[in-house]
Amino acid sequence: PMQFFAPFTGAAIGEYFRDTGRPALVIYDDLSKQAVAYREVSLLLRRPPGREAYPGDVFYLHSRLLERAAKVNESDDIAQQMNDIPPSIKDKVKGGGSLTALPIIETQAGDVSAYIPTNVISITDGQIFLETNLFNAGIRPAINVGISVSRVGGSAQIKTMKKVAGTLKLDQAQFRELEAFAKFGSDLDAATQLTIEKGRKNQEVLKQGQYAPVTVQDQVAIIYASTNGFLNDVPKDKVKEFEREYLDSLNLNHKDLMALLGSKGNKAKGDEWESTKKTLEETAKMIAKRYINK
Repeated sequence: PMQFFAPFTGAAIGEYFRDTGRPALVIYDDLSKQAVAYREVSLLLRRPPGREAYPGDVFYLHSRLLERAAKVNESDDIAQQMNDIPPSIKDKVKGGGSLTALPIIETQAGDVSAYIPTNVISITDGQIFLETNLFNAGIRPAINVGISVSRVGGSAQIKTMKKVAGTLKLDQAQFRELEAFAKFGSDLDAATQLTIEKGRKNQEVLKQGQYAPVTVQDQVAIIYASTNGFLNDVPKDKVKEFEREYLDSLNLNHKDLMALLGSKGNKAKGDEWESTKKTLEETAKMIAKRYINK
């Protein structure tokens, strides 16, 4: 019963912060165990089992929980008219608060087509799929870019990120397919070899250490260099070293440019973007020369 009720308790605590005008985040780790606990209780109560022996209302269990995440109107007067506010906090209610929910689901052997994963995927605005094989291969965060989806990602990105990252997912999906194919034969044409090599270097760029946050402007700069082939002459084992030198050079010598790539990215005009691309290209090529034949 505790595993069943714990997520609802977390949601109630988050709602308190939301309704008092503050942003709150609740992470449900994980809803698979809640569903299993609900199934056990339901079977003990002899309720009719459905798919995978879960009760018929298990979808409603998760949908009503996740739909409690919401953004409150900025107006205090409108916020105070909400009809589900406990009397004990009526005098504390303020507008502008929000509650964000991040549900976590466990998959069995990576099967996203199981009952609970498909239920939660249908409720949410997308999913990040983490793969054990990638984690064990040292690719962390171990995100499978083929299965991971966002319904709002493009709308939430700043313009500069949208411009540089547009082809990245497709490039990595092609790389995964070709890499699997390459295991069965060694005779690959030059274009295929280049795609595989580029994908491996993109993977190195996307690796991120624990407790090592990366600013948006740094992300935009290195993704631009990677997707446009400026790492072609850099050995795979030197990509992180190149990234460090490249970003250090940009942050030291081109602070205005990096500001444009970051928080000011949505204000970038056409001529400013062209000038920015030229600087990024020149810096990337200059740093890459140091790694030729290294």
